[in-house]
Amino acid sequence: MQHDSVPTPDLSGSQSVDRALRLLALVGRETASGLPLSEIVEDSGLNKPTVRRLLLALMRAGLVEQEARTRRYHLGEEAFVLGLLSGQRHGLLDLAMPSLRALSDTTQDTSFFSIRRDRFVICLHREEGTWPVRTHALQAGDQHPLGVGAGSLAMLAALPDDEIAGMIEANRAVLDARYPAYSPTQLRAEIDLTRRQGFALNPGHIVASSWGVGVPVRYPDGRVAGALSIAAIDSRMQPQRQEELAALLRHEARQVETRIVALLERRVKPEQPAHNEIRTAETTP
Repeated sequence: MQHDSVPTPDLSGSQSVDRALRLLALVGRETASGLPLSEIVEDSGLNKPTVRRLLLALMRAGLVEQEARTRRYHLGEEAFVLGLLSGQRHGLLDLAMPSLRALSDTTQDTSFFSIRRDRFVICLHREEGTWPVRTHALQAGDQHPLGVGAGSLAMLAALPDDEIAGMIEANRAVLDARYPAYSPTQLRAEIDLTRRQGFALNPGHIVASSWGVGVPVRYPDGRVAGALSIAAIDSRMQPQRQEELAALLRHEARQVETRIVALLERRVKPEQPAHNEIRTAETTP
């Protein structure tokens, strides 16, 4: 009697899908440092061979990747894409859209909302301004190492010092290979400047004529949720206007943070029917 055609209990049908999604959720909760196999096994309650097979399936789909040096598991590139697509319908992007429109209407320049994903930052949306000469250095879906670009630098500078050091070291190879203007020494200097002046500035490091200003957006507990930024051609980014744009960005960042608080409160405290509605329901024959 052959047993190869009989599916194993822990990898059969919908149960296998459920378990794979559980592992994906576990990996997604530790985006900064990733998870070792031993911790995934312990937290999932599954046996090691099953976890290995499910992780391999997730890796083939691009949803999970394993860092070669540490052997830890992280969310994969396809997870970034799915997050971008879902963000167009709900989530942080919905909360940021009124502010993006306000920024572009007021300044006539292009505004952006970006979020952090592990060592990288992905642009969720680009809101065009009406100024006839525009910069096209950043598009929705573009991904850069944390610290590269105004919004990305604003997020990096808002992190604790030890996490900043880890991110710079983790991205050292890609920074050296693709972003010569962002050496570790230069990046640390720009982090210091960002903290002193209260906003991040990209003085044409990626595209020479394209400058940007950015500020972070935070969750109620202080964690970085994302960043708002504005980009314009260099002639529209004189020092005085940098300060003006930064003030507008900080104002809108506070507006987004207020919307985040309101959303979280609605989720924690679902709406209850009014007393008169309850009374009507109770007295209706």
